[in-house]
Amino acid sequence: MAIDSAAITAAVRAALESQGVKVIAGADNLVPVGVSNRHIHLSAAHVEALFGKGYELQPMKELSQPGQYACKEQLTIIGPSMRPIEKVRVLGPVRKATQVEISRTDSYTLKVKAPVRESGSIAGTPGLTIVGPKGVVTISEGCIIANRHIHMSPADGQAFGVKDGEYVNVEVDGERRTKWYDVQVRVHPDFRLEMHVDTDDANAVGLPCGSQVRVVKD
Repeated sequence: MAIDSAAITAAVRAALESQGVKVIAGADNLVPVGVSNRHIHLSAAHVEALFGKGYELQPMKELSQPGQYACKEQLTIIGPSMRPIEKVRVLGPVRKATQVEISRTDSYTLKVKAPVRESGSIAGTPGLTIVGPKGVVTISEGCIIANRHIHMSPADGQAFGVKDGEYVNVEVDGERRTKWYDVQVRVHPDFRLEMHVDTDDANAVGLPCGSQVRVVKD
């Protein structure tokens, strides 16, 4: 009689989880990493305000998450310090609300008290000024430091034993070994397995884009 290893794994998982033990599965629980530099998501209205009436964003490169892309367009952002950060990449497609994602280091340059938030959660966040080739927009809110998060498909979520909105810890190997706590899991049919961190996090531990980290639950 052939041994169904998948069935045995599922049975063991069910038995452990019935006792309150969470099990994370996968190839050594490894997740690829994407390092995210500062960037801007624009609303349709702000695209026209910054680039001109009827303007459409020009895709330059597909990103790891399906349907997302880096655009040819770059903009300048200015905060209370009046020290501009230039050539900030626009990412598409357009969104309902404009959002500027920066690093903590950027926030010191701009003098903006940007909170760590999940993408899209911009209520009560500070604003800043965005300068384009055809106009200037000042947003009243929308500047954030994106939280560390992992994109997963439903199949990935099932394999790792986690649900959308859940939090896990992540171990980073290498010459500057570390551990990140409270990393948000985001599960959606359109997502591809990848953890996103900003340049501050990546540089602090010497982690290049395309590296792998390990998901753990303590």
